[in-house]
Amino acid sequence: MPDMNATIASLFVYPVKSCRGIALSVARLTERGIAHDREWLIVNEGGHFITQRDVPRLALIVPALSDKALVLAAPGLAPLAVPLDHDGARGDVTVWRDTLPSIDQGDAAAQSLSGWVGRPVRLVRFDPAARRYCNPDFAGPGGAHHSFADGYPVLVVSEASLADLNGRLATPLPIDRFRPNLLLAGIDAYDEDHIDELTIGGTRLRLVKPCTRCQITTTNQSTAQVGIEPLPTLAVYRYNAALDGVTFGMNAIVAAGAGTSIAVGAAVNCTLNF
Repeated sequence: MPDMNATIASLFVYPVKSCRGIALSVARLTERGIAHDREWLIVNEGGHFITQRDVPRLALIVPALSDKALVLAAPGLAPLAVPLDHDGARGDVTVWRDTLPSIDQGDAAAQSLSGWVGRPVRLVRFDPAARRYCNPDFAGPGGAHHSFADGYPVLVVSEASLADLNGRLATPLPIDRFRPNLLLAGIDAYDEDHIDELTIGGTRLRLVKPCTRCQITTTNQSTAQVGIEPLPTLAVYRYNAALDGVTFGMNAIVAAGAGTSIAVGAAVNCTLNF
């Protein structure tokens, strides 16, 4: 298969599902994607996951990671530090149709976030002993797994695809609307649709499924205001009948290189799937 070359333009991690992302210069990869990505989750009293679909203002929660703690800040929320070594009660939570073991992050975190969200919630962490497997129909039988992400450990988008979409919109949108982990430069718009693997040094990421987009893309990540675009525009030219949705970006799994690091500016070899 032919190859083409790209570079990593940006890297992002989203420690708490549906909260603000963190731009990285270097990212350590694990079998579940970038270290700490979607490792924490906010759930309701019944243990069901909460996202920006339900509470758009989750976009205003800004996480930070240190060697010792996850720290959450937001307008009107006193900085909340959760020790990385916190060992709370074990319990099951629900993400879509999956029931997953988790570790509760304590009453102080729950009380702080409940007051800010305006309803009883708790903060939980993915149980590192658990395995939440990706759909083998797309990821294959190799045992690819992830944490609290919707379905796959890594999301890849290209700068050119965003530029093409923005050329169709009355008001351009920033990349944070699409919440990728890797943003690629140096390839044409939607080339990522046709990439089989990305090789970055000793790391290989296999692109396995187009990412269908939801209403979170309509939420301004800086203000939490909900609009309409980009879904109507994407529907005109990016509707995927097989997946019954509009697609933008590609879901990927870590095929090799867990434990290695990748960096902004790194060269990427792209193996095409045609």
